[in-house]
Amino acid sequence: MVIVLIVSAIIGLVSAFVGSIAGLGGGIVLVPTMLFLSQMFDVFSWATPQKIVGISIVTMIFTGMSSAFSYMKSKRVDIKSGWIFLIGSIPGGILGSYLNQFFSGDKFSLFFGVLMLFLFGVFFLPRKSNMGVLEKEQAGMQREVEIEGEIHRYGYRPLAGVLLAFSIGMLSGLFGIGGGSMMVPAMILLFGFPAHIATATSMFMIFFMSISNSITHILLGNIEWIYTLAFIPGAYIGGMLGAQVNKLLKGQYVEWVLRIMLLIIAIRLILQGIG
Repeated sequence: MVIVLIVSAIIGLVSAFVGSIAGLGGGIVLVPTMLFLSQMFDVFSWATPQKIVGISIVTMIFTGMSSAFSYMKSKRVDIKSGWIFLIGSIPGGILGSYLNQFFSGDKFSLFFGVLMLFLFGVFFLPRKSNMGVLEKEQAGMQREVEIEGEIHRYGYRPLAGVLLAFSIGMLSGLFGIGGGSMMVPAMILLFGFPAHIATATSMFMIFFMSISNSITHILLGNIEWIYTLAFIPGAYIGGMLGAQVNKLLKGQYVEWVLRIMLLIIAIRLILQGIG
């Protein structure tokens, strides 16, 4: 029991640290790691896909809290856009959390891996400099931000943002990944968000999404509290440290951290799912 709690605390720290750097929320590291441990070691046999997702989502409340506070102090969170996206992502997350109970272990790993591989490929699609797929002049919501003396402009249609966030929120609740691994690429590629603003806004959203998704998983009985509590201290510290490291990286480096994480996890999960 003690070993499990110590390992859980370490996983919470590492996953939150990596997740916060790229705006992923930590679930993209925590979920596949726990799936692997549950299949390899008897002491983790309690960790079904449903319980792993439940732990991930509760833990991300604290990852999101610590990193979002840090990002807000440096004024990198697009709060207005974050609230618009939350209109769609919160109900989507509740629906996804409910659907999670119908997935088995291997099927869960395979679908999760394919999703990560798709997102990795999306990052290599051609795009215009400092713009997303939508022309900022045509967008209903136009934003402007200064990062290290450089002005960045981007824009999107609020309805498109809400619908996209609903879809991503549903996948977030389903897979327990916080939505950042999908929302960050979407904000960068479709709406032209600077990478730093996308990651910071994603962590702001993850905090609120995780609260609503957690309520659903608690009602479904998916939370193993004795193990979940072991993840929380590491997740809070890791989220805060990851946000600090993010500020030191250039935008293109943040994108490469995201790409590499998506590829490694996708390959591991697909092999696990078909094995």
